Amino acid sequence: MTMTRASYDIVAASYAELIPDAHDGRPLDAAIMRAFAELTEGPVGDLGCGTGRITQYLHELGLDAFGIDLSDGMLDQARKRYPHLSFTQGDITKLDLEDDSLGGAVVWYSTVHMPAEEVPWQEFHRVLKPGGHLLHAFKLGNLKNHMTHAYGHDVDLHVYWHDIDETVDNATKAGFNEVARLQRQRDVDEKGPQAFLLVQKRNPEAQQTS
Repeated sequence: MTMTRASYDIVAASYAELIPDAHDGRPLDAAIMRAFAELTEGPVGDLGCGTGRITQYLHELGLDAFGIDLSDGMLDQARKRYPHLSFTQGDITKLDLEDDSLGGAVVWYSTVHMPAEEVPWQEFHRVLKPGGHLLHAFKLGNLKNHMTHAYGHDVDLHVYWHDIDETVDNATKAGFNEVARLQRQRDVDEKGPQAFLLVQKRNPEAQQTS
């Protein structure tokens, strides 16, 4: 976790310049985000927000969105680019948020540096209101890679591709129901296929009978 934070502090300014837009011509990614927005009311946490580009897009879709990220460098970029939005430092594995406090959450590629079994689905479940939706984007597959160079800088990062059925299973065990999944092939600047999972937190009555 420390190395992940340090690496993103180093690359933050270059990342913001190289990846300035939310979806950059990827209509399928944008489509599932719009569907999430239509299903969601109340505050939305962009968990692992990076430079804030997805937080801003959620705002443009009419949502009351704020961002949380581990890297102070990334947060500095987010605050500089989107001063009208709120960004705070935090760890998505132990969020400084009240139980049942979010109407929705977006986890947009912010679990790529942890294996699928370590994705904190129980923590996501804790902070979402019953019936709230969560949209998770991740690299699709079963692969682990070590990155030593990214965005023009030396880094030390492990990158994980996640199996979609395992991801759904982990989310279900934590108390979510699958709403929709989207898989697409790699774009020209990607190394493999991508996946998007939309889930909904079950209400307590449903959990007691499941």
